[in-house]
Amino acid sequence: MGPRRKASKLQPLVGSGEGEPVMRPNEPKDYINEMSHEVLCHIFRYLPMKDIMCMECLSRKLREAVTLYLRVVKVVDLCAGRWWEYMPSGFTDSSFLLLLKKMPDLEELYGLHPRYLERRRVRGYEAFSIPGVLEALQACPNLLGVETSHLELVEAIWNYMPHVHILGKFRNRNGAFPIPAENKLTIPITAKIQTLHLVGVNVPEIPCVSMLRHLYLKWVRLTKPQPFKDFLCVSLRTFVMRNCAGPTNSLKYVPLVTGLASARNLEQLELVRVPFLGGLIQHVVEDSWRSGGFRNLHTIVFGACKNALEVDLGYLIITAARRLHELRIQPSLTKDGVFSALKMAELEFPQFETLHLGYVDEFLLQCKMSHSELVKYGLADVIENPGIITDIGIKVVNEVFTNIKYLLIYNCPHLHNPHHWITDQSRWSRLVDLTLVRCHAIKLESFSQFIELLPSLEFICLDQMFREPPKGCARVGLSAGTGIGVSSALVSNQNSNNDNDNHHHHHNEANMPPPQQPQQHNVSKMCGCVFPGKGKTPLRRCNNVDVSVSVDQPKAQVLESSCEKSCQVTSEQIKADMKAAAESSRRTGSKGITTETVEAAARPGPDSRTIQGTGSTGTASRAGVRATTTTDRPVGRTNDGTVGPSGAQSRGRETGTRQSSCHDGVDSRETRGVTVNHASTTPAVQMGQGERQHAPAGPASAVCSGLQQSHGRYEDFVPRRPLTRSCTRTSSVSLLPETDLSRARPRVAVRRKRMADKSTSTSDPVTEDDHVQVLSLKSKNLVGITLTNCGITDLVLKDCPKMMFVHATRCRVLKQLQVESAPIVNRFDYAQCKKLEMEQVLDQILRMPPERNRIIYMRPMHQVGTMGSLERQLFQGPYPYHIAIVHEFSNPPNIRNKVRIRSWMDTIANISQELIKYEFFPEATRTEDDVKRFPKYPWGRDIYTLEGVVDGAPYSMITDFPWLRTLRAADPNSYARYDFEDDENTTIYAPRRKGQLSADICMETIGEEISERRQRKRGVFQRVVVLFLHHCDTPGEPVDDDYI
Repeated sequence: MGPRRKASKLQPLVGSGEGEPVMRPNEPKDYINEMSHEVLCHIFRYLPMKDIMCMECLSRKLREAVTLYLRVVKVVDLCAGRWWEYMPSGFTDSSFLLLLKKMPDLEELYGLHPRYLERRRVRGYEAFSIPGVLEALQACPNLLGVETSHLELVEAIWNYMPHVHILGKFRNRNGAFPIPAENKLTIPITAKIQTLHLVGVNVPEIPCVSMLRHLYLKWVRLTKPQPFKDFLCVSLRTFVMRNCAGPTNSLKYVPLVTGLASARNLEQLELVRVPFLGGLIQHVVEDSWRSGGFRNLHTIVFGACKNALEVDLGYLIITAARRLHELRIQPSLTKDGVFSALKMAELEFPQFETLHLGYVDEFLLQCKMSHSELVKYGLADVIENPGIITDIGIKVVNEVFTNIKYLLIYNCPHLHNPHHWITDQSRWSRLVDLTLVRCHAIKLESFSQFIELLPSLEFICLDQMFREPPKGCARVGLSAGTGIGVSSALVSNQNSNNDNDNHHHHHNEANMPPPQQPQQHNVSKMCGCVFPGKGKTPLRRCNNVDVSVSVDQPKAQVLESSCEKSCQVTSEQIKADMKAAAESSRRTGSKGITTETVEAAARPGPDSRTIQGTGSTGTASRAGVRATTTTDRPVGRTNDGTVGPSGAQSRGRETGTRQSSCHDGVDSRETRGVTVNHASTTPAVQMGQGERQHAPAGPASAVCSGLQQSHGRYEDFVPRRPLTRSCTRTSSVSLLPETDLSRARPRVAVRRKRMADKSTSTSDPVTEDDHVQVLSLKSKNLVGITLTNCGITDLVLKDCPKMMFVHATRCRVLKQLQVESAPIVNRFDYAQCKKLEMEQVLDQILRMPPERNRIIYMRPMHQVGTMGSLERQLFQGPYPYHIAIVHEFSNPPNIRNKVRIRSWMDTIANISQELIKYEFFPEATRTEDDVKRFPKYPWGRDIYTLEGVVDGAPYSMITDFPWLRTLRAADPNSYARYDFEDDENTTIYAPRRKGQLSADICMETIGEEISERRQRKRGVFQRVVVLFLHHCDTPGEPVDDDYI
């Protein structure tokens, strides 16, 4: 066939005098129809199948080309490479058969992802059904493989077309938990498939599939009694089994493990909630490692495996040492002994990079079902306790894995002093990324020291760390809300008025430990002596021993008995931690006040605040002085039997010197005076020491005299599982008898702070300041920090030359930012931080030297004063930036404007920099003199407002940015790109739609504004700052947002 004949360009015009033909204007030339069929078929190779089929109805030439193309095509993708989408809708059995009949040479069909398929044909009803699809596939004689995600379709292909391969990755799309009963799949032995990813499916068994390389099982119910009886996949490289409902008998997993050992190329092994037999992996590894079993593993994951033993994990690690990259260990195996054994093996891990301690699967963290419900749906019956690894174990981690780059630790409550993790053999020299989640006992000051000592650290992520103690703890004698501590009323507060049931333990929702057994408390009660505690952990109290111990009783015997009895309820690993703490305490002073504490008392904190450290089991008040501390609180009984302000924290408890106030005298009020007396700090400490030397020895001193010589060694002892209040409430024995020194103290009238919460943990109207906790960062390579649900009140950037971003989300008491040296940080995100002092934070950021453009994103939870006051602070202040304040009111939050601003704010600044550097344009200044010179609006700036609506939500932008108005109003140039969805109707400014892709192109558009500003001698700043305020949380209720 020749090309279609075109209409003649020369046609006679009716009405012309001579009847001569007159030339018409040339019609547009039809280039497509002039192309050969070969060229058109070549073009079709780059078009989606949907577009190719649409061309059939455009012209006869194109229809012929489409027919030729389909006749020779061998590979077709119905989803155009987007495997996650569905194939075009509208197909029926007849139309799909007609299409595939046009492709006789078809070998591989990708993207066969129908949104819905009928199970069987219905007579007289035209539908898209599984038999219809099978008929169409069988019409292709050369078909080798099909890509699909439909469970019933893939099973039908396996049954009726067993020679056809399942291409790509089979992922079913209707997975859910609880597992739907209608999701069923039977895997035949002859299945030709390489990757099988099943989610929420009922499967009878996993047979021997020789071709299978990657097997992912998530929420899969294995229905046969012996589902792994024939399991043998010799080509397997990846095996992942997560939260599956399989057999409860651990012996039935023996063929699974032996089958995995036969897969010599296995690289990734993830077992989550798989109740295999304890010790099984050890024996299988012993039998198979010589023949290559588990030798090529690079990823090992153990999570909630009920019976897993340390030897199972250890043998796998040792066998795979040469290629191991990543290791995730469940809490029950996160202990010192595992790493001590690996250290003794003296192995090298040349490729190891990632370690996750205390690993808990995401499903268990996010699932809202109770444990009993999960077991009811077939999951293994297992409850995880927190990991019991200590500082000693973490120190050994780096001695074993010297090249570790990424460290994540989840819920390890026995970690206290991170700066002890660094030794000559454990320097963490390659650690790049550190994530700590719910490690509540880590001390803030020690953590800051640790960060400073890490040479390569770039990213820090802290989640639920350094939490603040609940309000009213000091008043009712509770420890600082760590979840491990116990009420100090056990030892000091015998007043029945305070004997309530208000506990402040934060339970572990994800892997809640089982309740303490009564026999553990009984073992604790057998302990016959009073122990010196540390931090907020009080003394143990015993009912069967007289309080007054004879002075002549052997001291060593008393302490040995006490230590032995208390350690019976802890693990051997915790003993090592106690021993290390005792050794470190030998350097402390004999009077019970450590050098660190005295220095902290003599050194005022930033902004005259109390620097708050953390105790061994919680948060302990540091000894700084707050100028307006509230001390006029109800009077309660303190630790030594005296009566004092119950809101003040006991200094004896803080420094772990409970017995020092006993053997030096009961009256240690001057010591507590450190937090009450505002005149001086150091004299108060010295005066307290002087008075204690001459205090009379009361009956309580007999108890402590036997412990006096050993005080230095045992003052840092940490009782890990002390008695609860409920177990000791029946006791009537007073720990320390009252003396004549026990009398009420006069109240000190001090102005109350307005910012404190009014509600407390006891629902009493007590005003108590937030516990000040300062996170100080000093790191030469740190790039960014992310804080989520952390209890710090102050963030200090001391010396962070490479820091680029600070993200803080839902940090309830975070208030202030102090920037000492962080020159290139350019992104600050503060979302849902309830008590953030916005004016102080903005002042700190804007006072930084203008070396970078900066964007500040805030989601305040309260009304931001008046708009005018915020504008006045920023535009009038001595800040050498062009400033933009954007108010966004979308709810749920839309981040379109925020993301787009990052793309064009630099362009605005680059224009100004080009003009200043190369065009001798005047540069603006903003000194204190300039501030005084412009006391009224517009404060020496060209301020204007842009308003609009994005996705139905209004926004407002108040700014003095130069050039922006002209650029927004300009017409698109030759560089304009229309493949971008944004324009001024959907965002503040869309430079791509205008073609304003660089500063040079923009300067061609704004020539008039440049000349005008030059004539007016109005200079420009080289840098810009954007404050983006999202007001969706302003009513005080946080809005759920996936982006934060």
